[in-house]
Amino acid sequence: MVIYKQFDVVVVPFPFTNKTATKRRPALVLSSELFNVGIYHSVMAMITTASHSPWPLDVTITDLKDAGLKVSSTVRMKLFTIDHVLILKQIGYLSVHDQGSVRSALRLLLS
Repeated sequence: MVIYKQFDVVVVPFPFTNKTATKRRPALVLSSELFNVGIYHSVMAMITTASHSPWPLDVTITDLKDAGLKVSSTVRMKLFTIDHVLILKQIGYLSVHDQGSVRSALRLLLS
């Protein structure tokens, strides 16, 4: 089984609010390998292209290439936990600059 690392960008089957359908969407691994390896689950944040309806603490991804993303995207503090067997693939890794921005948003979220 693959162990995902903090700040990996992955593709997951993201449920709609009615939970009857899913769509493949990027997500950001937030939890550390220490957490992830113990239970083969990761805590993640949603990645979205929706810029018309911002949320508090949204983080714009500045390095799309490293993240494996093709269009302007935002890390949204819509957090969830997912079993690694449901992760479809890893597509990239957040740059050091973008990691710093996400860490700052998480500090504000959890303060």
